[in-house]
Amino acid sequence: MSAVLRSEEDTVGFERLGLIGCGLIGGSFALAMRRAKLARHIVGCSASSVVTERARTLGVIDEAAASAADAVAGCDIVLVAVPVAATESTLLAIEKHLAAGALVMDVGSTKGDVVAAARRVLPPPRLADFVPAHPIAGKEVAGVEHAEASLFDGRQVVLTPLDVTAPASVRRATDVWRAIGSRVVTMTPCAHDSAFAAVSHLPHLLAFAFVNGLAAQPGGAEALAVAGPGFRDFSRIAASNPAIWRDILLANRMQVLAHAQAFRAALLDLEMLIASGDGPALESAIAAARDIRAPWRLGANTPSTD
Repeated sequence: MSAVLRSEEDTVGFERLGLIGCGLIGGSFALAMRRAKLARHIVGCSASSVVTERARTLGVIDEAAASAADAVAGCDIVLVAVPVAATESTLLAIEKHLAAGALVMDVGSTKGDVVAAARRVLPPPRLADFVPAHPIAGKEVAGVEHAEASLFDGRQVVLTPLDVTAPASVRRATDVWRAIGSRVVTMTPCAHDSAFAAVSHLPHLLAFAFVNGLAAQPGGAEALAVAGPGFRDFSRIAASNPAIWRDILLANRMQVLAHAQAFRAALLDLEMLIASGDGPALESAIAAARDIRAPWRLGANTPSTD
């Protein structure tokens, strides 16, 4: 049976979506697929049966599966929405249960480790249908109860196909993400991990360090009590899920550490200007940062396959 079908409204879609990980991202993907009429039946499972049942009660999935293997059986599209550290064990659990030609995607925030895991456990026919993906979307709160169909509207998703991924699989993945409202960008796994170490992973690390450092100082509690919008905006991502960010920072450690070194050098330059009292040079450095940041708009300058 072909993986892609047409409904009576002539809408391209899939017969059966297997969702592994019914959290914010996985749940939002399921709801977006449902909204776009791209999935006739959605089967889901999570590490916790309570979460899976909650997803079913909320109408995120149609059917709760007892295991990842059960969730993917007979599916023509599969989304793996688990922490990156669990990718290999998840792919290993489902490999023998995937339908021939089923499109398989993940949503991990790192890609080099995901690709390496896939190469270790998936045979060539399965690798041809595997399209790693990273939707650039999320919330400060996690959990299926916060999932929403509009989460990916207007947001970018980065696809990082392997050298053995079939072009047809990449096209199908691109069509799916476009159909649920995303803008599609294609990168190599290495380029992805370097870019996101710089603009996502390192900023999270800095936010964690900033908040911990502030709290550890004498008078830290008093400072927090009078903090305003600047603290709110700079520290927002420090409220992120600790387990998820532990995995991301460890999985992409080499790239994160390389960018951290560059940040240290830039910070040291500013510290030296402050210490020396060199006002004109300090103002020039601040102006340079302003001129880079001021015209920036989310997703406005990123090459897209759309």
